[in-house]
Amino acid sequence: MRGGKAPPQHALDELCAAMAHRGPDANGQYVKDAVGLLSTRLAIMDVAGGDQPLYGALGAAEGTALVANGEIYNAPEIVAARPNIPYRTHSDCEPIAHLYEEKGLDFVDDLRGMYGAAIYDPGKKRLIVSRDEFGIKPLYYVETGDYFAFASEPQALVQAGLAERTLDAEAAGELLQLKYTTGRRCLFAGVERFLPGETIVVEDGRIVERRRIDAVKAPTKMASSWSRALTEFERVLVDSVRVHLRSDVPYTLYLSGGIDSSILLALMKRATDAEISALTIGYEGDHPSDESWHALNVAKAVGAECTRIEMSQRDFWRHAPRIVAALDDLTSDMAAIPTAFLAKETQRQGIKVALSGEGADELFGGYGRYRKAWLSSFFKRGDYMKRGVFDETELQGDPFGAWRGGIDAAHREEAAKRRSPAFARQMVDFAEWLPNDILVKLDRCLMAFGVEGRTPFLDREVVKFALTLPDRFKFGPTRGKWLLRHWLKRALPEAQPFLKKKGFKPPTGHWMADAKLPDLVAAQPGIAARFEAGDVRGIMSKSQENAQRAWSLLSYALWHSVHMTGVDANQPIDEVLSQSARMRDGAPTTRLAATA
Repeated sequence: MRGGKAPPQHALDELCAAMAHRGPDANGQYVKDAVGLLSTRLAIMDVAGGDQPLYGALGAAEGTALVANGEIYNAPEIVAARPNIPYRTHSDCEPIAHLYEEKGLDFVDDLRGMYGAAIYDPGKKRLIVSRDEFGIKPLYYVETGDYFAFASEPQALVQAGLAERTLDAEAAGELLQLKYTTGRRCLFAGVERFLPGETIVVEDGRIVERRRIDAVKAPTKMASSWSRALTEFERVLVDSVRVHLRSDVPYTLYLSGGIDSSILLALMKRATDAEISALTIGYEGDHPSDESWHALNVAKAVGAECTRIEMSQRDFWRHAPRIVAALDDLTSDMAAIPTAFLAKETQRQGIKVALSGEGADELFGGYGRYRKAWLSSFFKRGDYMKRGVFDETELQGDPFGAWRGGIDAAHREEAAKRRSPAFARQMVDFAEWLPNDILVKLDRCLMAFGVEGRTPFLDREVVKFALTLPDRFKFGPTRGKWLLRHWLKRALPEAQPFLKKKGFKPPTGHWMADAKLPDLVAAQPGIAARFEAGDVRGIMSKSQENAQRAWSLLSYALWHSVHMTGVDANQPIDEVLSQSARMRDGAPTTRLAATA
């Protein structure tokens, strides 16, 4: 709060309530001077003694106070290197406070992990808030004339009255075309993201300094030996998996049957003697996107216990609104649907930690668009240009506005660095698509069920290695992720690594093929304000021909119904859309409050 005012207690309490699903095991608050911090805890390390807030050397009365969301995988090494520090817990997060007291804002340089962390320094009366360098853990903020407030989810700021329930219309156009929003912007007007690797310093309720870690540093030497690259890949990934398995509670692996999760499975077998459990998801009926039976065979090959869960069209209709509601920073990535169902089963089994393969595609060249860019450098086919979801659709009016600004700026920034076309495409995605789509999806879908997602491919040492790989090590004659496929062929041939990539997509187009859905989506207020009804009906009626367009409209309609119109998400799709259409389009009355 500005002017030294204490933060209102009701705002802290409402923030805590809005974040309860992320931390169902405990909660804590810290109020001093004009600052209030709160934590809702998912207890994974030091389950009995690691409740927050945590404190620096001087303790709760006068010392540095910390709340943090995430995991610091190298915490044991940090502690061992500083034997004279009086640690009070075995929490992996407590070292953050002591590192800050030792190194100031450079504390982030020593952290190997994922985090959103906030430190209050009472001696300097300043608040320091930081996000991990890859954007694995989310962090959002609001800065007004009266206060600075932050949270792990924007909906919490809205629920606490710290941000208005107002739509950013330009961001909505960008979302519909890109499937996510770029940079700091999300769909809630006035709420901004911390950028990956960003640290913000706040004094008297005002941002006074910003710093940012450069997660993509040019290597001093590029890999030139194929055999050495394979050996080094194994070394860095085994080490990453080993530290990502540090946990005081049970963990599982999300096994799709694809390359990335199969590599993690093979490396888990090498990194631990403990029994390995895995989860995979399949779909009712015979669908080409169902890789679950293959995943079961891969698990059997290494002696892992893998559970298959099955999702049906009925499940989709019942649960899609809740899944979309959890995606308050919306991404219209269809993979959110099976991801949430895996998390639901993980929670049912009493497991709190899940390993997943996010980041491998962006780092090691898994998407077809990278290979197209690589081929263009040889065959002069022209660089790959990002197209919007609806670009080849004839729509009336201008429903998207100037949606290309953010992604074009990212392209220009990478082009100026004069890297190869393929590497430039990868780095654009690493900066935008990965944190603002892939990692948002993972965080929200899992944390909605009190499950922590861990991503061993997104580790400092793994990323440092990946940046040394020339394009020819990433792309082959017919496939991307060339190095990874060859390593897996040797380590776990049962995974059949040279099969064509299917992606983690459910049969959403088939599930949306319902006669009543086109009219329901067209009548939803957020959709009706942007599109002509006939255009919407045409897109929705062709959901089996282009599932992404239909899902982009449906997911936005559901998001708007819940977060703007106020409809209860715990209902089937048709009920949510019907209720939204009957309500006047507008935001509920917002309350004014503050926290820091």
